[in-house]
Amino acid sequence: MATTNAIFRAVKIINSDAKFSISGNDLDSITWEDGASAISKSDIEAKLTQAQNELDAEAQAKIDNKTSAQNKLKALGLTDAEI
Repeated sequence: MATTNAIFRAVKIINSDAKFSISGNDLDSITWEDGASAISKSDIEAKLTQAQNELDAEAQAKIDNKTSAQNKLKALGLTDAEI
C-alpha cells in the first residue's frame, strides 16, 4: 500500500494546484477542496510508482549530500568527533 506522502506526490504530479485532504493512506478517503477537480483513483494509482521513485531519490540525495559534506570536512582535517 502506498504511503500518504506518495499519494500526495502522485496527485501533485497530475495536478500541481490540486487542493485535497486524505485520511491515512486510503485513496477512497480523498476529499477534494476549494473546487478542485476530482482525479480518479486509477489515475492516482498509475502515478504512485513515479511518486515513490521521486521520494526515494530525494531521500537518497539527502544522504549523499551529507556523506559528501562529511568527506569534505574530513579532507580538511576534521575528525569524526569534530564533525
